[in-house]
Amino acid sequence: MPKNAIIAYSNAYIALMNIQQIKYFLALAQELHFWKTAGRMHITQSALSRQIQALERELGVQLFERDKRNVKLTSAGQFLREKWEVQINELEFFHEHARQIQLGESGTIIIAHPDSISASIMPDMLSSIASAYPKLKIELVQVRYEDQLEFLRNYKIDLVITRDINNADDIRSEKISTDFLSIVVPENHPFRNAEDLTKETLSSQKFILPIKDGGSSYSDLIQQLFRTYDIVPDAYLHSEFGSAIIALVKKGLGIAVMPNSYMFHEIPGIRFITLPFQTDLFLNWRVNDHHPVLNNVLQFILKS
Repeated sequence: MPKNAIIAYSNAYIALMNIQQIKYFLALAQELHFWKTAGRMHITQSALSRQIQALERELGVQLFERDKRNVKLTSAGQFLREKWEVQINELEFFHEHARQIQLGESGTIIIAHPDSISASIMPDMLSSIASAYPKLKIELVQVRYEDQLEFLRNYKIDLVITRDINNADDIRSEKISTDFLSIVVPENHPFRNAEDLTKETLSSQKFILPIKDGGSSYSDLIQQLFRTYDIVPDAYLHSEFGSAIIALVKKGLGIAVMPNSYMFHEIPGIRFITLPFQTDLFLNWRVNDHHPVLNNVLQFILKS
């Protein structure tokens, strides 16, 4: 079937078909096993098979190739899985949105944030939100840089705090805080202050750095730091997790460049040497999202 025809089916039929059938399809597309999917969806295997067959008849599209041992998605099935996952998430969000309109200030908000601020601005921010909205449930998650915008657009998270400047038209950003980069060394390291940091002394060090993300303004800032000292860092270890980097530094496996907000973690055995490189924190959310709970929380954070 031509791709344009599949798109037309996807857009037109999702409003007409039984949404539960699509949920069965998405579950089976993930499990690729009828028995496991039936158990997960709390129906019999034969009932699941009938629902999938009915969906295929309704669409006029074969969604799965199956025999006695294997189940796999067809090309059309893979395409619809990618499209419907987003649409179902949006529909469920809209239903939840409608419920929140009735509930007012109760509900759930999902906030993604970097580990670096877990002990600095997050405790005070969350304490204030909890005091203002005591019925609100808050879920905190950490999301990789390359997934942040996708998770926002697909309603998997509601807010994301990031050190990266956002240029997407459908995502709005506001700066909420600023701190600085630091060189992080073991407590017994000869580096004591910024005057100890020169091209010669830094060139002899092994670095433990975050994984470089293309297009990340935070990654660019770290590279700018190294250009200022006119060095190419000997970076032999990379990690996405700041807590892991700190543990490796403490073990004496190298030194690191990190936001000085990690100092609030109060980890013994390491030293922070603050540098004159400013790193901003931005609050990001969907431009056209009018979720009442989200709007309340946004206004509260931005006024604080």
